[in-house]
Amino acid sequence: MGAAHRCIGLSFALALTACGEAPNQTNNAAPAAGSAAPASVAPGDWPLINRDLNANRYSPLTEITTGNVANLAPSWTHQLGGNSSAVPVVVAGVMYLPSRDRVIALDGDSGALVWEYVLPAPPPPPEGAAPPRVGGAAGPGGGGPGGGPRGPAASTRGVSYWAGDGTLPPRILFTSGANLIALDAATGTPAAGFGTDGAVNVGVSYGGTPTVFENVAIIGAASLELPQGAPGNPRAFDVRTGAKLWESQAVPRAGHPFTETWGNGWEGRGGTNMWAFAAPIDAARGIAYLPIAGPAANYYGGDRPGNNAFGNSIVAVDARTGQYKWHFQTVHHDLWDTDMPSAGGLFEVERNGTRVPVIAQVGKSAFFYVLDRTTGQPFHEVRETPVPQGDVPPEWYSPPHPIPLRPPPHARVSFSEADLVRPEDTTPEHAAACRDFMAKSGGFYNAGAFTPFMYKAPGAPPKSTIQFPGGTGGVNWGGVAIDPTTGFVFAASHDGALVGWVQDKDPNVTYSFEAPLSKQPYDRASINGNGPFFTFSAPLGGQYNERGQAVGPSAPCQRPPWGKLVAVNANTGEIAWESVLGLNENLPEGKQLVGSAGSAGPSVTAGGLVFVGNTSDRRFRAFDARTGAELWSATLASNAGANPMSYAGRSGKQRVAIVAGDTVNVFALP
Repeated sequence: MGAAHRCIGLSFALALTACGEAPNQTNNAAPAAGSAAPASVAPGDWPLINRDLNANRYSPLTEITTGNVANLAPSWTHQLGGNSSAVPVVVAGVMYLPSRDRVIALDGDSGALVWEYVLPAPPPPPEGAAPPRVGGAAGPGGGGPGGGPRGPAASTRGVSYWAGDGTLPPRILFTSGANLIALDAATGTPAAGFGTDGAVNVGVSYGGTPTVFENVAIIGAASLELPQGAPGNPRAFDVRTGAKLWESQAVPRAGHPFTETWGNGWEGRGGTNMWAFAAPIDAARGIAYLPIAGPAANYYGGDRPGNNAFGNSIVAVDARTGQYKWHFQTVHHDLWDTDMPSAGGLFEVERNGTRVPVIAQVGKSAFFYVLDRTTGQPFHEVRETPVPQGDVPPEWYSPPHPIPLRPPPHARVSFSEADLVRPEDTTPEHAAACRDFMAKSGGFYNAGAFTPFMYKAPGAPPKSTIQFPGGTGGVNWGGVAIDPTTGFVFAASHDGALVGWVQDKDPNVTYSFEAPLSKQPYDRASINGNGPFFTFSAPLGGQYNERGQAVGPSAPCQRPPWGKLVAVNANTGEIAWESVLGLNENLPEGKQLVGSAGSAGPSVTAGGLVFVGNTSDRRFRAFDARTGAELWSATLASNAGANPMSYAGRSGKQRVAIVAGDTVNVFALP
């Protein structure tokens, strides 16, 4: 796999078991013994997307504090050549990250280029043929990061660092479409002995970053969101050779436990995947916690009656072998696209003087789960709670869903007329347009959490459900940050909504994602057209053009705030504080602090600071981790749709970095 290179110097069913068996588990190579990763990460390093295997996104650096963060100033920037949501990786003062069709190494103190690796161009297609699609699904982490007709691209989420094993030197690992690629960390050249010319075809595109534990690299799959098709199985590969170590079935297959949770719908089932961009690992116990997304189709499950294990689940497996240990399902029979979108975080909480190892998991449903990570049992009570039922024939509805008693939801999960925006919240024109939208939609049905979308027969009047939070609301792929010294968990939460109904799918009409390719009989629609992503929003000026499109900026129709930074004390299950996150500068003065939408998340430091972008106002902010007070902000050239991180360069100076648009932005104290 030849490639251009420049060096500038510086030097499920998941292997389900009954009585210890693991049927249908792929195990093509024995995992190697011995740890290639250090027992702990050096204070100034950030070698994985979530910093360490605990996935806490916690930096122990203390130079930048609540007392001096107001002095934080730009240090350097670097242009990436294309929009990215990568989290930089830093080891020993060198920063590594993807840059469109290449991976680069930068000096962490100055931003100077150390080396770059350019992905090789694919062979030209046969004459007259369409260019091949290099990437996979068009959904989250799919074809965009993986490449496409324009040629290969590195995942826009980031890279991972492997420390070497005493024989082999450190490596940088990343994905490009269906390829897992390893580079020499010092030179950027393809890693010798890894696959063919440093690359291994893993079978299906993945837009996340490898989770590296010992000599094992675990990846997910951005499989197409189709009821039938390629499975979205997590897989693991030997970091040294690229040999496949194991593959876990995200949907149980014949002979496995839990197939009964699908009826016959497990046969040939695709869609259910691990598209999250990493997986936490309990290094001491050798357990990986795989976040599995919801099953396809996103809004219809009549062909998969039952709770659908392991959709919407945390699945614990042996990180070295893929052997199943336990799973916990957060949504039964998903009909709302409430994926498990991010890695949970591992830490300890205290109860009656005893420390309990837990995993904290949040997601699109807005519910917050704290589980004993050795058993999968809830640390705070979770109750199977009756939820509203629907009327789509022949849909199957789960009567209860697992809802935590503590902590409370971190975003709105219900709606009533009292939640409708008022003139004093935004503008009179906006409030009037929202009321009109609601009336034209036939009103909005909502009976609390997990209210289903109802059936609208052809020619019938509008019959709308409003879903809170919507499929892009709650906490998305950005996940949580955790201060392991306090047990505080921080999340950026979006209070968005989706509206509409379920209707007969017209095979000649495009709905969304891969729905046109599916044989499913139904899909989502609303008064605004076909597809699932119609939000409850209206133009601030109340005006629409002749095609019914909003004129000027729009805003949500529920009362603000629309975005928050939330801190949860996981020890008690209480929300410690909430801060509105984001301005809407299209609103009049005095009304702009309403919060904004985003999918990214925060990081936290030992200096008592929570850093977060994730807003549509181009701001990068720092909050007091104890109180939620905003202490600092900087205006960037683009919105920061990435998670921030903090590191120390070779000089030892603490820096904070975030990618916004096509630019790496780095800040430090003077």
